Amino acid sequence: MPEELIKFSHFGFQYNAQAAPTLYDIDLTVHAGEKILIAGPSGCGKSTLAHCINGLIPFNYPGTATGSLTIRGKETREMNIFDISKVVGTVLQDLDGQFIGLTVGEDIAFALENDEVPQDEMRRRVRETAERVTIADHLDHAPDELSGGQKQRVSMAGIMVDDVDVFLFDEPLANLDPATGKRAIEIIDQIQKDTGAAVLIIEHRLEDVLWRDVDRIVLMGEGRILADLAPDELLCGGYLAEHGIREPLYLTALRYAGVTVTPDMLPHSIRTLRLSEAQKRQVRAWHQAQRPAPPPAPQPPVLQARDIDFCYDNGFHALKGITTDIHRGELMAIVGTNGAGKSTFSKVVCGFEKPQRGTLTLDGQDMAGLSIKERADRIGYVMQNPNQMISKAFIFDEVAFGLRLRGVPEDEVKARVEETLRICGLYPMRNWPVSAVSYGQKKRVTIAAILVLEPQILILDEPTAGQDFKHYTEIMEFLRSLHDQGITVVMITHDMHLMLEYAQRAVVFSGGQIIADDTSANILTSPDIIARANLKETSLYDLALCCGIGEPGAFVQRFIDHDREVRGQ
Repeated sequence: MPEELIKFSHFGFQYNAQAAPTLYDIDLTVHAGEKILIAGPSGCGKSTLAHCINGLIPFNYPGTATGSLTIRGKETREMNIFDISKVVGTVLQDLDGQFIGLTVGEDIAFALENDEVPQDEMRRRVRETAERVTIADHLDHAPDELSGGQKQRVSMAGIMVDDVDVFLFDEPLANLDPATGKRAIEIIDQIQKDTGAAVLIIEHRLEDVLWRDVDRIVLMGEGRILADLAPDELLCGGYLAEHGIREPLYLTALRYAGVTVTPDMLPHSIRTLRLSEAQKRQVRAWHQAQRPAPPPAPQPPVLQARDIDFCYDNGFHALKGITTDIHRGELMAIVGTNGAGKSTFSKVVCGFEKPQRGTLTLDGQDMAGLSIKERADRIGYVMQNPNQMISKAFIFDEVAFGLRLRGVPEDEVKARVEETLRICGLYPMRNWPVSAVSYGQKKRVTIAAILVLEPQILILDEPTAGQDFKHYTEIMEFLRSLHDQGITVVMITHDMHLMLEYAQRAVVFSGGQIIADDTSANILTSPDIIARANLKETSLYDLALCCGIGEPGAFVQRFIDHDREVRGQ
């Protein structure tokens, strides 16, 4: 039997600042060499459980613990955070908050410096570790020069270099483009195989994590463990739907087609899925029975970009002749690899950056003479990193900030803020300090702070990063309701599910250029576009091919249309 590394026994925890416990009666054992996915809706206790494992509780977040938690047989209440860090290495969701060194090499070497490892050995171990995560070519780079995927690999190296027994990943896919996220899961899998360490992954994106096998899925809800099962067993039950976790899309498609999913079909991955010929016929018959939805009526452009060129001061040519229209009242996605120019384009539109060439018009008016404030009155922008937007200590005040700057009467401020907080699932926390909420909840705070201003065009950079399926759906359905009222919504996203479900149209950036402008279904069934833009083909495409459907794009679109009808009921 593999060694017990972590063991919770009837464990509970209550923060000092809260009136009720966050964790109740947790029984969980982690053995050496296991790979475990911990899933559950926001607020279910996943992060608290992780903080108990890595020592942030009680050393950073004080509270009262009951029961027992041991690491390598020793009660954590008898350990300090340094002792725990020698066993458990953590890669945080907020990667920028984890860097210490001025360069990649310095950051990886931090733990070795603390241990007074000789310089020659330190350099050797840093390079060897960096090579294992394919970041050795960037050892002299500053962390802020790296992409999201590169930052994550540096964080991985920083804990690998110290030979820990447990790797804990907190939402490792939240800020990565699809192909980079896929590669991250492959690297995590390879780390586990190479080191024999235990791996714990906390993540909402179940299907993406299951690109590589895991041993168990631990499902949490309301501070308790609801299920601890092998993936094939969990995916065949009703646990996920009951507790607000999205199942893989190919399983939803099979259920729509009337196929009963059983563990012997190995449904945990589209790579392993076993379908009989009769089941494939069921899927084909369902596809033929679906009628395509009519395309939306064309609308005039509200914003037009023509030949936009932009270079940063360091010479990086971020935008190269961008020409596109954003139509009135549409809900569109901008997608592509990290560094492709997506966020730069939005900054040019908002006036944060000034293009060297090209024109932008808003309702036919040249935007060149508009100030940032004048643009902000009509174009709302929600940044990817919520920490870069928040300026107030309390949630209500943060959401009210823009209204108060505009001189809105206080009674109207209160009504509008409270309504927006309800929509974004934040009303119970309205009087909380921002510092007390999770990264994903901060994201919702920043979205609320812009939504409350009722902009004509709303641009959101990764609007659903860090959100569970329930809050993801609430936010996106609200954005769709704004779109139905004529507000234009532009989403910059790495989330292919979001793109498929909600975007009427997607514009694909690669290398500072637009390489595709089409429906989401057509883009995510085009191998050429997927490869050029670091996207990831939808599993619905693979299911269509598996079942012998000759028009995978049509199958994907019909699934999307049907799924909208079902979920809208």
